[in-house]
Amino acid sequence: MAVGVLGGAFDPPHNGHVALARAAVERFALDRLLVTVVADPAHKRVEAPADARLELARLAFADVPGAEVELEQHGRTVDALEARGLPDPIFLIGADELADLPTWKEPDRVLELARLGVATRPGYPRERLQAALEHVSRPDRVLIFELEPQPISSSDLRSRAARGEPLDGLVPPAVAERIEQLGLYRAD
Repeated sequence: MAVGVLGGAFDPPHNGHVALARAAVERFALDRLLVTVVADPAHKRVEAPADARLELARLAFADVPGAEVELEQHGRTVDALEARGLPDPIFLIGADELADLPTWKEPDRVLELARLGVATRPGYPRERLQAALEHVSRPDRVLIFELEPQPISSSDLRSRAARGEPLDGLVPPAVAERIEQLGLYRAD
């Protein structure tokens, strides 16, 4: 059974996250996609509480085949993968994150526990990918696939919401509606 893992803060989840999930399910013929909402990410500050981000992620990924959304208590990828003990999952990241892999906690162990499914956008510089792969202990465990670019970031969405701007077309409709209902990301 092919299992993928898409972890993140999802503060908030957006159409880019959903597109990545859909492309990975198709590209790797995933039977199951575990979407993990990191309760307290070690690498970034979050604005919305974990329970709200979990609810938003469940709404965002509701129509992705095989997706299951869960709260992740481990703040580091290696700890989360160790705890879950999945059989050779594909951990999904973006191409820019691949360059940061050497700074992760125990990157070699991450590559023992999971293959990396690395999404690149068309035209992503091959030399940047090659340079990143040179710093990876197990390049044979890195699977690269193309994804149509989605010029969306969670930080931009939080700024838009704080200004009271609509999020239409940037997040799934149910997510936009729930952000509004909960009053998330509003400027005080």
